[in-house]
Amino acid sequence: MKSFAVLILAIGSCLCDSQIKTDCNKICDVCSFTRITQDLGAVGEKVTNIGDKITLLEIKLQKTEKEVMDLQKRIGGNMSIPQVAFSVALLDSGFGNTGPFDSPTPLRYKNIFSNTGSGYNPSTGIFTAMTKGMYFFRFSMFNNVNSVPNSVVSLTKNGKRLTSVWDTSGSDANDMGSNAVVIPLEVGDNVYVELQANRIVYDDSMNYNTFSGFLLFTL
Repeated sequence: MKSFAVLILAIGSCLCDSQIKTDCNKICDVCSFTRITQDLGAVGEKVTNIGDKITLLEIKLQKTEKEVMDLQKRIGGNMSIPQVAFSVALLDSGFGNTGPFDSPTPLRYKNIFSNTGSGYNPSTGIFTAMTKGMYFFRFSMFNNVNSVPNSVVSLTKNGKRLTSVWDTSGSDANDMGSNAVVIPLEVGDNVYVELQANRIVYDDSMNYNTFSGFLLFTL
């Protein structure tokens, strides 16, 4: 009888141990699943953050590409941007006075130092804008060599006087001066240096009387 009781207790103990192990295994499985779920959530969050960062980098890259293209246009990297510049002097040979004329007359600068873009016409002395933009112009004047100076020239846009250089008094016959402007031009606008009526300028191979201009940037 005692042996039978001991056997029953042993079997019960084994069953309890087996049940406890089973329950522990189930609890471990739940814990493992929970950790895996948490880990997957953390990984998903990191992937989302990486995706957001990639989107921001793409936006920054697009902005940088646009800035580079704008910079290339400003520095002439785009060859479609017009190149306009000229520099000329009054006489291509000889020496002497130009003028006087009965009315204001454009000076015809014959000595061509440069004429990129062919905007300046030596036959008329007139620069014609073929590109809308902001331009720089400069001109110089040497007065006549007579004892009494009699020189007045003006930079003119479409027949309107902008600025002038003159010398009409005093006894010094070897004076010169210059002036300059920065102005916007539309396509077809004309710019030239005008000798005023009944005035004279002198020039020789030293090229005292000059007229120059160039495109600063398009508009």
